[in-house]
Amino acid sequence: MPLILLAIALSLGAFVYFYEVKGKPQREAAQAQTEQLFTFKEQDVRSLTLTTPTQTLAFAKTPAAQLSSVPKADSAPKTDQKATAQPTAETLVWAMTQPDKAAANDASIAYLLNLLTADKRQQTLKVPAAKLAEFGLDKPIAIAEVKLANQTSHRLLLGKPNFNRSGLYAQVDPPAQANGDRSVVLVSTDFENAVQRSLPEWKAKPTEQPAKPKTPTPEPQKP
Repeated sequence: MPLILLAIALSLGAFVYFYEVKGKPQREAAQAQTEQLFTFKEQDVRSLTLTTPTQTLAFAKTPAAQLSSVPKADSAPKTDQKATAQPTAETLVWAMTQPDKAAANDASIAYLLNLLTADKRQQTLKVPAAKLAEFGLDKPIAIAEVKLANQTSHRLLLGKPNFNRSGLYAQVDPPAQANGDRSVVLVSTDFENAVQRSLPEWKAKPTEQPAKPKTPTPEPQKP
């Protein structure tokens, strides 16, 4: 009898050890993955389309050598002919392709992409498709769509804020079918700032020109 109890105790101890010590990192990694909006990395994104009620913007990662032919916001004539390091053809930079062709504002794009790849689901609800309008998802404030290097695409629909404005209702990769239940998640209100920008804020900012030194005014000579 004591041997049986000892064997049971050893078995329970081994189970607890493997469940708590060995299995905990895997469970935490799996939970973190399910909490994320998307599992792709920011560097995997090759194009971005942002649609709002007032405008549609499109951006694409473009070889830096090709971007030299795209009008830039800071394309003022340069008088300094000193040699500068040129980017290689393999260097990819963000360029706006719609509604204008111009160099893109890296900071604005990086802010949105960082939210897409790093933000977590604050809450997940199962909602009948007929009730999506209650969450502002029948007419989203913005639709962000990205295409990755492996040619897969992902979409995020942003709806209205919740009752205390602690988050925005959203849909992650919504299905095309119009019936059945839908997953509605609550995301950070930072998305509101990330998508509601004017057109100039999505373009590269002009480079500030250094102020010209003032020529001193000669003092009048005393008689």
